[in-house]
Amino acid sequence: MSRQSVLNERHRQLGSKLDGDTWNDMPIPWSYDRDPHEEVVATRTRAALYDVSALNIVRVDGPDAEAVIDRLVSIDVTRLTPGCARLAAEVNEDGALVDDIMVIRDGATRFRLSHGSGATPRTLALLAAGRDVVVTPDRDVHILSLQGPLALSVLAPHTPADLAALPYFQHVETTLFGKPVVLGRGGYSGERGYEIYCAAADAVMLWDAVLEAGRPQGVIPASWTALDLTRVEGALLFFPFEMPEGDTTPWEVNMGWAIDLDKPGDYIGKAAVLKLRGRERVKQAGMLVDHDAAVPAGTPIFEGERQVGVVTTASYSRYLMQSLAMVHLAPIHTRPGTRLTLRTADAAFTATVVRTPFYDPLRRRTHG
Repeated sequence: MSRQSVLNERHRQLGSKLDGDTWNDMPIPWSYDRDPHEEVVATRTRAALYDVSALNIVRVDGPDAEAVIDRLVSIDVTRLTPGCARLAAEVNEDGALVDDIMVIRDGATRFRLSHGSGATPRTLALLAAGRDVVVTPDRDVHILSLQGPLALSVLAPHTPADLAALPYFQHVETTLFGKPVVLGRGGYSGERGYEIYCAAADAVMLWDAVLEAGRPQGVIPASWTALDLTRVEGALLFFPFEMPEGDTTPWEVNMGWAIDLDKPGDYIGKAAVLKLRGRERVKQAGMLVDHDAAVPAGTPIFEGERQVGVVTTASYSRYLMQSLAMVHLAPIHTRPGTRLTLRTADAAFTATVVRTPFYDPLRRRTHG
C-alpha cells in the first residue's frame, strides 16, 4: 500500500510529477521546475527545505524497549540518554549489514527507530514477540529537513528551544510556529541542519511557515535530486546502494564507529561481525574522476587489466566542479593519491583516490 506525503500538492505546485521511483512506498519529489544544482548552491550557501517524510519511523515503547533494541543493533543502547540519537550497524547472523538505522531515545522506555528499506521490521517483530513492548510504525509523522548555514537563524526565532545549544545528533520536544514538534540537529547534506518531526495535520502549515520565514534570506524548497547530490558530496552512505555485494560488512564501509566493541550485551550477529574485523574484502573510498559528467553506478575499476573495485554511487558536482565517485576498492588500493582506471561501456577514465567527504573533509559544518 502506497504511503503519501500531505505535502504532495506543494510538490506539484513546484513542478514535481511525483511519478518517478518511490522510496519506502512513498512517491517523492525527485525534481522541481528548477535546476537541482541551484538547490545545492542554496543548501551550501543559505538553506534549503526538504521533505524527507519517506523515512520509516517506528515507535518502540514499553519496559522492554531498551532490551529489545539492544538485541537489534551493535551499539550499546543502554548508554543512550533521552534526547540523543545514534546511527547503528544492524547486521544478520553472518555479520552483514541488513539495514540503515538510527536509534532515537525519547525517554527511559520510549524510542524511535528511523530506518531504510532493509530487514528492520521483520527482525524487530521477532525480537519483540513475547516481550513487554509495543512496536508501532508511525504513519502520521512528517519530517521536514532544513539544511544549510542559515538554518539556525531561520528557525531559532520561532521556537522556545535553545537551538544554538543543541548538539549534533540530539533532539528536543518543543514547538515551532506554535505547533508541537520534535526538533533534531542532523540531516543528510553535509551542512548544519535541523529535522522537524511533526504531525501530518501540521506539516503543510510548517512547510509554508519555514519557507516564508526564510524567504528574505534566500531559503528555497529543494528536491530529492539535490539531496542526493549533497549526500554524495558529503560521502554519506545510502543503504543498499553502497553495499552492492549483498553481504557487505560494517568494516568494509568504514562503519566501525557504529559498533561498540566493548558492548557487554549480545546482539544478532555479534560473534560474526567481530570476527570479520580486519578481514575486509573491499573498503569504501572516494575518487575524483577525470570526466565532465557522472559515471554510472556499477562501473568497474581497474589497475591495468585487473579489476580492483566498483563504483557504488557517482555524481557530477557542479558546486565542486568535479566528477565524484563513491567506490569499493580492494583495501591495498585505498591510499589517497592512488590512480586507477574506470571503464564504462563506451570509454575509460582515470580517477584518483581522495580523502572523503569530498566536501568539508573535517565535517566542521555539520559538527562545529
